[in-house]
Amino acid sequence: MSAVNVNYMNVKQRTIKLPVSVSGTGLHTGEKVTMTFNPAPENHGYKFRRVDVEGQPVIDADVDNVTDTSRGTTISQNGASVSTVEHVLAALVGLEIDNVLIDLDGPETPIMDGSAIEFVNALTGGGFVEQDADREYYHITHNIHYTEAERKVEMVAMPLDDYRFTCMVDYNSDVLGSQHASISTINEFTKEIASCRTFCFLHELEMLLKHNLIKGGDLNNAIVVVDKQVDEEELAHLAKLFNRKDIKVAPQGILNNIELRHQNEPARHKLLDMIGDLALVGVPLKGHIMAARPGHAANIAFGKKIKALIKKERSKKHLKVYDPNMKPHYDTVQIMDILPHRQPFLMVDKILELTKTHVVGLKNVTMNEDLFMGHFPGAPLFPGVLQIEAMAQTGGILVLNTVPDPENYITLFLKIENARFKDKVTPGDTIIFRCDLVAPIRRGIAQMKGVGMVGERVVVEAELMAQIVKTKNKD
Repeated sequence: MSAVNVNYMNVKQRTIKLPVSVSGTGLHTGEKVTMTFNPAPENHGYKFRRVDVEGQPVIDADVDNVTDTSRGTTISQNGASVSTVEHVLAALVGLEIDNVLIDLDGPETPIMDGSAIEFVNALTGGGFVEQDADREYYHITHNIHYTEAERKVEMVAMPLDDYRFTCMVDYNSDVLGSQHASISTINEFTKEIASCRTFCFLHELEMLLKHNLIKGGDLNNAIVVVDKQVDEEELAHLAKLFNRKDIKVAPQGILNNIELRHQNEPARHKLLDMIGDLALVGVPLKGHIMAARPGHAANIAFGKKIKALIKKERSKKHLKVYDPNMKPHYDTVQIMDILPHRQPFLMVDKILELTKTHVVGLKNVTMNEDLFMGHFPGAPLFPGVLQIEAMAQTGGILVLNTVPDPENYITLFLKIENARFKDKVTPGDTIIFRCDLVAPIRRGIAQMKGVGMVGERVVVEAELMAQIVKTKNKD
């Protein structure tokens, strides 16, 4: 377990069984686009791939990659962008899909009918596959608040052993009024939320049309709230723009192009947007999210606050006390098959645990090591710089475990930050180092948090960055 709040609930990750595609038009760009959901391996998460761009760059669905929230949520990475991702991500969260690669041949996801239901139907039709890895959840353990006084936005995440949402919208509109929507568990998403369409006010629609900002807009993919007096001439103009014979104001105060699927459909759609935007946190959440007057910008700011807490938890020292006499995963001889270091500079005697995301190594500090002849011989101390080296070598085992034939690779450490030495280490001590990945390895670059302990005492901690380099020679 990489942090006290990040829990595994013995629920397995899952992906989709077969690739499935949907085609449509981008709401803002007006471009035709085909989007294909592909199965993805464990711990892959959600990623978009722009297959129409040279090199087919991949964009991680990550809150830190958000570059625009003005008319939907846009994410950018590796020189490419994808706009209006929130409805797609909401469908994935609502169906509890953990890993998928989404191919797009355009810059924006298709708007479809303005909701997430067509994505849900396509994904459900393709079927699901349970994977071997456990699903990782982040449990909200205390109230997390976010406010924007000017916009009267208030959000809070509260502890709960489920994923519950409550949303309130209030636009000071006589037509829309105040609306509430809620789900008590994410399992209700498909039935209660997925089909709820986006909405806008008539004055917003006119402004967007005037500035050519909804090139793919159609009255079938949005609820238009009539918030002002409108005459027959204006309605006729709208009918002409959208190639319709007749447009009128329905009794509910909306244009008569569509009928509401729920009386509070706008509030339900805001809840849908929140689920999609908070998917960019990168970890399924356990908690009760309550929001008043949410929007994409606020959702993303709130998501960044939650992600920062997750990162902080993951970077905390690990207080698990390991038995130095437990059966090792690797002994010294096996370690030398992986690391190029040799005595007297091999600083790891055993590897006690090794997974895809963390490693635990052991260093016995003995008086007969050559360094003690010259390092405070009257009061021998194991130097801090060698503690960092031992930690780095432990982390090297973790990093090299991710490549085939690790004997053909080495790790070069690029950065050491926030190194702190908490207590002295003397001959006779056994230091146990634990290194955890704090982010997925990308382009051969690994970022780790390392902690060294003697018994229950934390003696050293640091943040490390290393690069995997292929070499045919071993020293």
